[in-house]
Amino acid sequence: MTAPLSDPDTATRTGSAPTHATDTDTAAALLAALRRELPDGTLGTGPEATGPYATDRSGSRPAGLPLAVVHATRTEHLKTALRHAHALRVPVVPRGAGTGLSGGASAGAGSVVLDLSGMNRILELSPEEQIAVVEPGVITADLDRAAGEFGLAYAPDPASAAISTIGGNIATNAGGLRCAKYGVTRDAVLGLDALLADGTPIRTGRRTVKGVTGYDLTGLLTGSEGTLGVITAATVRLRPVPEETVTVAAYFATFAEGAEAVSALTAARIEPAMAELLDGPVLGAVDDAQGTDLRSRGGALLLVQCDGRGAAAEADAAVRRLRGRADSVEVTKDPAEAERLLAARRLALPSLERLGRPLIEDIAVPRNQLAAAVREIDAAADRHGVRIFTFAHAADGNLHPILVLDPALPAVPDAAWRAAGDIFSAALRLGGTLTGEHGVGTLKRRWLGDELGPDQHALQRRLKAAFDPRGILNPGKAL
Repeated sequence: MTAPLSDPDTATRTGSAPTHATDTDTAAALLAALRRELPDGTLGTGPEATGPYATDRSGSRPAGLPLAVVHATRTEHLKTALRHAHALRVPVVPRGAGTGLSGGASAGAGSVVLDLSGMNRILELSPEEQIAVVEPGVITADLDRAAGEFGLAYAPDPASAAISTIGGNIATNAGGLRCAKYGVTRDAVLGLDALLADGTPIRTGRRTVKGVTGYDLTGLLTGSEGTLGVITAATVRLRPVPEETVTVAAYFATFAEGAEAVSALTAARIEPAMAELLDGPVLGAVDDAQGTDLRSRGGALLLVQCDGRGAAAEADAAVRRLRGRADSVEVTKDPAEAERLLAARRLALPSLERLGRPLIEDIAVPRNQLAAAVREIDAAADRHGVRIFTFAHAADGNLHPILVLDPALPAVPDAAWRAAGDIFSAALRLGGTLTGEHGVGTLKRRWLGDELGPDQHALQRRLKAAFDPRGILNPGKAL
């Protein structure tokens, strides 16, 4: 296991909130109430029980360990925990599978983790209405497989679909491989059941395809990183499984040339279901970890997938525009071969984790600025002398430049933070955003004001206060 990300000036460098002190008497009162009212086996305390819940996949670890973990299997367990935590002003941190990449589920001293992974039932799946109602701990790929039995699919497809939960995806408004055509998680969420900070239950949204009654609280909760409420169920949209899928693999000499090719596809009005771009260093890491030989084929790999009744014609149009740019182009309609190619993309991050400690960035830029963003990333790496591995959901301009650091270092080097800052500044300068799908968490709060500006930032803080007046819900995250 690699060492956690840390920095001597955590609040400045990562935006982490100061540790919320929970005094001894308050902690004792809360634990006594939870032990009295929760079923046996629901409450975990002590370092062995709480240590695994102090951080998420980002490795961002605050000072100290959580006070306790509530392993909820029913909404009533969450209501109990929130009611007492709110009364005693103890911070709570909702958590799914812990696969988040921005520190959004990190939990420090004095906090109570609400573990939602045990709330993992598919409550309803309606083929006629093409919707499902699920608890937050349902694994994303499990929902997709269940829908597949009825010829349907859950369109959001993060690379972590095999291990991430629906609730976690909603908390970060996760993206994924099929975003360009089918949208991000918010586009698939019709309604939510949630608990406010004091345990009050609310139901937002609808089951219908359309609905505009009141403010869009469903959209507001989606992507709020557990700072506005705790999701207990979600009503999500399902889609018919495409009749045909065609996958194109194109190899380029450089990552920038691959990015320019994707911009050419966009300009030609070609709308693939996915367009994933991996640079040469990422291909090399996948080769080393998986025994493949992708790097020998080129300096970048672009995977384009077209689906639906017009998949073949759209893939042909894409191939015609790629052949003059790529070193080689391959086309397959075989699902097994397509999955083999897509495995390289899904295994990119696990392969990089074998090389060291990843500092995972996530920017998005206008699609016509994709190549310019790639050049800015390369320049930041050269300027600060750091290794950066980049892959992208290229069809929607979402890039993941990943700095791989020496795991023996006790803290993130200043050079790495400076490179990250340059990349964020470049994204904003190009008309983009600090995060396309991973969320702000703790790692990006330092730069949040640069994007939001003071007036919008203040407005968002007032929204937070309306939902969570005592500030106990995932404090120090997102805003």
